[in-house]
Amino acid sequence: MVDVIGANLTVAKWSIDDYHRMIEAEILIGRKVELLDGYILEMSPEGPLHKDSGEGLVNYLRQRLGDKAWVREAGPITLENSEPEPDIAVVQSPRSRYRDHHPYPEEIFWLIEISNSTLSKDLTEKKRIYAQSGIPEYWVVAIKNREVYVFRDAVDGDYQYGEKFSTGTLKPIAFPEIEISLESLWSGDIY
Repeated sequence: MVDVIGANLTVAKWSIDDYHRMIEAEILIGRKVELLDGYILEMSPEGPLHKDSGEGLVNYLRQRLGDKAWVREAGPITLENSEPEPDIAVVQSPRSRYRDHHPYPEEIFWLIEISNSTLSKDLTEKKRIYAQSGIPEYWVVAIKNREVYVFRDAVDGDYQYGEKFSTGTLKPIAFPEIEISLESLWSGDIY
């Protein structure tokens, strides 16, 4: 039930197949939406700082990872009853394997959301959805606060490890040879 202006309404949930049929039928054309837990939600627009931070991190990761993984920028991933569009998805190579489907959980190494106005949603709803899907690592880069929330080890629908960083260097578990300096990220020197 959803409360809309004092009225309790029952809202229909959509399946992944329903959502894909709507996309194919161009029902959602021109709308920036994603499917979360069966609900089609409008996505927040990206400001310049959000876009710049995401592009810089994507370029940095592509340079460092080479052909070890493919780094997708703001593209859908397909989960059980959600098709979110994380800002960055580090997935199995080669890129051509995703011509017929978006990455599934077992093909995902690590997800990153760049958060400016969506921090609460990224730290609750999206974190829960990603953990329930078994995504091994999830970072939320809170650019306003200059903090990175790191979540790892999804077990029984929740991450067993979660910590917040504002300085230092971070390394993803799938690629420990990759170091990300938070000072460079905050200054915009990462590219």
